[in-house]
Amino acid sequence: MRGILETVAVAFSMFSALPMPQISWEKRNMRYALCAFPLVGGVIGGLCWLWGSFVSGGVPDLLRGAVLCLLPAAVTGGIHLDGYCDTVDALASHGTPARRQEILKDPHIGAFGVIRLCGYFLLSFALWTTLAAPVGKELCLSFCLSRCLSGWAVARFPLAKHSGLAYTFATAADRKRVAWILLLAGVGLGGIVCWKSLAGGAMVLAALLVFWDYWRRSRKYFGGLSGDLAGWFLQRVELWMLAAVWIVEWGAHLL
Repeated sequence: MRGILETVAVAFSMFSALPMPQISWEKRNMRYALCAFPLVGGVIGGLCWLWGSFVSGGVPDLLRGAVLCLLPAAVTGGIHLDGYCDTVDALASHGTPARRQEILKDPHIGAFGVIRLCGYFLLSFALWTTLAAPVGKELCLSFCLSRCLSGWAVARFPLAKHSGLAYTFATAADRKRVAWILLLAGVGLGGIVCWKSLAGGAMVLAALLVFWDYWRRSRKYFGGLSGDLAGWFLQRVELWMLAAVWIVEWGAHLL
């Protein structure tokens, strides 16, 4: 039990801003840390459900949407948004894979990163604001599903370099078992989301399309996966899943 708790603590210490007991990162507690990554999504989804349910009809839609938009970043501390901005800047350079890797290492944010980050929050805010309340199971579980896909990619995708966050977690993990656990968890979550739900089916389809694009671009433009690319993927897939649910709701309203 202690080993499981330490593994969960490692995952939350790295991938969230929530207070955790300080423990040393060792092979034994990092071996399955990626498997605990979806639990961070469970906390985000749970908080979104609580806020969306208890304020339904009680606060203006703009305030409801603003909190739902900002909750994921508040829980994660913005770690994935950092990777999103770096990757956007690297892609905008149209340079070689080596040049893009250099841009990923630069701690400064570029103009394209700022522009895309503003657009990201604006679109996320608009989607959350116009979605029906309360927040459904599809979107609550989307944060877990996105992390199943992200963790699986870290375990199975080729790595671009022998350093960095993705390399640290990938090399410390029992990659084959971690991949199987996350695959089964992802399939189970996808089944629950899709069960008798057109919005859930659209959400899973969107996630798979973004995941395919992630695999293609990480190999073609960067020579493999890195921690920044993992953050870029996570932010994109969550936004596209949110958009897919909104499209279904909007289509049903038109009909």
